[in-house]
Amino acid sequence: MVFFKGKVSVILLGVSFLVLCASLSVAKEDLQLRQCKQLCRHQPGQRQFDSRHQQECESSCEKFATENERGRGREEEEEREERSSPRHQIEREYTKCRERCQEREEGRREQQVCESGCEQKRVQQEREIFRRRGDDIFGRKSEDEEEDEEEVGGEGGKPYVFEDQHWSTKVKTEEGRVRVLKKFTKRSKLFKGIENYRVMIFEANPQTFVVPNHWDADVVLFVAQGKGTVSLVYTDRRESFNIEHGHVLVIPAGVTAYLINRGNNEKLILVKVINPVSNPGKFESFFGPGGDNPESFFNAFSSDILEAAFKTPADRLKRIFSQQRQGAIIRASEEQIRALTHEKGSHWPFAGGKRSSPIHLLRQSPKESNDFGTLFRVDSNDYNQLRDLDIAVSFANITQGSMHTPYYNSRATKIAVVLNGRGYFEMACPHVSKSGHKQQHHHHHRGERTRRGEEETSPVHYEKINSELSQGTVFVVPPGHPFVTVASEDENLEVICFEINAENNHIFPLAGQRNILKNIEREAKELAFATSAEEVDEVFKSQEEEFFFIGPRQQEHRRGFSII
Repeated sequence: MVFFKGKVSVILLGVSFLVLCASLSVAKEDLQLRQCKQLCRHQPGQRQFDSRHQQECESSCEKFATENERGRGREEEEEREERSSPRHQIEREYTKCRERCQEREEGRREQQVCESGCEQKRVQQEREIFRRRGDDIFGRKSEDEEEDEEEVGGEGGKPYVFEDQHWSTKVKTEEGRVRVLKKFTKRSKLFKGIENYRVMIFEANPQTFVVPNHWDADVVLFVAQGKGTVSLVYTDRRESFNIEHGHVLVIPAGVTAYLINRGNNEKLILVKVINPVSNPGKFESFFGPGGDNPESFFNAFSSDILEAAFKTPADRLKRIFSQQRQGAIIRASEEQIRALTHEKGSHWPFAGGKRSSPIHLLRQSPKESNDFGTLFRVDSNDYNQLRDLDIAVSFANITQGSMHTPYYNSRATKIAVVLNGRGYFEMACPHVSKSGHKQQHHHHHRGERTRRGEEETSPVHYEKINSELSQGTVFVVPPGHPFVTVASEDENLEVICFEINAENNHIFPLAGQRNILKNIEREAKELAFATSAEEVDEVFKSQEEEFFFIGPRQQEHRRGFSII
């Protein structure tokens, strides 16, 4: 019995020795194991073990050493997993994003907008982690839920904003280029309502010519810069029009068009909205005149077909359709430019005999105008060619440091392109938040509510979508979404907007003298805001301007202090 107790005490002593040494480095493990086994062979004050008991003690030493090594391996693995975990990566990206914002040599307001974008991206990524974990817990989602989550989409939590990386170059020569914005639905399923529309920016150097071509799409264009002449070719005539900054022109699908930049020193820049008529969201240009570059579509036909069609020998046809190799945008001589600079027209054969001439947007009476900005707008009532396309075109020039009223459109989706200046915009959106705030409530209670057969509800939450704006930025405002645009402190902000589904669209201002909330009944105000109608009226009647206002920074300066 004494021997048994002695055996146990030695085993415990050996294992205890390893426990005390467990935190030491791996390089000392072999030494620790040898010392433990040495204790198994002899303990002061005790007689030596027989071989069986000694083996048991040494086995205990080896077993503990092995388990200790495995535990350390698990700890190292957990540490590696922590470093590579999505949350750790999100925090690392967030820190780097904020550092980049603070390094920018811009005003405090621009840095705040930048940092807000970093925070918004971090929150969006964390919500996505929560959503995925909820899916693992509750199982496969229904088709409706999958569709809802598909509609969130977007990069960095800003699916409504498109910047330089979202453009691709469709045509490029030494004399110009054509850039096309990626399909809206490639960015987010939120844009299903405008998935058929594309945005294009055309640039041509001075004294250049664009080879005649037609598209399988209707085109609405705005002249953002420069002067040109555009010619439209029909079966019985040609119509040519001089165009300049501010003109809006519709080119119907299938109509062959060519144009020149008749300026001597200035680029011709056109902003276009494309509405494909064949393949939704996809369009192509078709060059008849041409050669190897641009390729003429006549080269796709067999030579005997072309000989019969043109009553011309094949070798002569081959010579005509192979000589052009300079591209779709080419240099022209001064004499050629002068000859192509003219204005002729006949009657437009469709839409009640209206001419196909462009309309000068900036020579119309402004819809809104004061010291803080000007808004021009044309729709089908002003320009009949827009009627079949159900598009309106507007141009806003917001004075530096100013803003327009927060408002929303009843039916129209606004596609806005920044032409000049800098600023920022903010919008309230319930759709992006579906992947976050509402999804958290949804996943947490879904299983229990489904078992009880209750209808699933969650409180509405509006995510703030905000972004800096600069030349070339495109942003989209869906119908019903309140938004506001603010010009920077040091320059005006010029924005051209194409409003899709413009027929019967109404603008609803949310601040200023035409604020719709002023028309709510007294009792309704008290019930809705849970305060007195007088206090509500003080807020909603305090802005004396109608549409364009002093911006946030200027308001603070006029009160005698800065928000910085």
